[in-house]
Amino acid sequence: MLSPEVLEYATRSVLCWLATSDEAGQPNVSPKEIFAVFDSTHIVIANIASPKSVRNVLVNPRVCVSFVDVFVQKGFKVMGTARNVSRGANDFPLWSAPLEAKAGPRFPIHSVLVVQAAAVEPILAPSYRLYPGEVTEQSQVAAAMQNYGVMPRSDTSENTAMNPMHSTGPGQ
Repeated sequence: MLSPEVLEYATRSVLCWLATSDEAGQPNVSPKEIFAVFDSTHIVIANIASPKSVRNVLVNPRVCVSFVDVFVQKGFKVMGTARNVSRGANDFPLWSAPLEAKAGPRFPIHSVLVVQAAAVEPILAPSYRLYPGEVTEQSQVAAAMQNYGVMPRSDTSENTAMNPMHSTGPGQ
């Protein structure tokens, strides 16, 4: 379900967005900096400062996780169910391992939201559909560079060519 392409976009995204809803159905969308594709069916998200997301998951486990490469303007949304694994749980070390590697000692992980994917859908900027003969990933990156007033990194490895602002920070 979580294909290599989904993994690639998750890796290229600085943030993911976790959509939850409370007992009254009120939606909440929250940015998450430290997340990882755990395996072919699970995404793990660090609970660093997310009490509302955790409360919502406890009353309604249905969630949506989205991540987009903002330069290419493509990504994925993953719908599924989440559960909160607290630091004291026996399986916490298993689920938290890839997140702890990213967070290091700087960001305390209070618990892990483990999302089991049920469906995956691509996210695609409308310009790809409206102008299929004109719009390419390269033209989207060039337009984003101009619109955001940023420049590509000086190293032009394959990974940074498609994600010019790629960093090795905790969200990566």
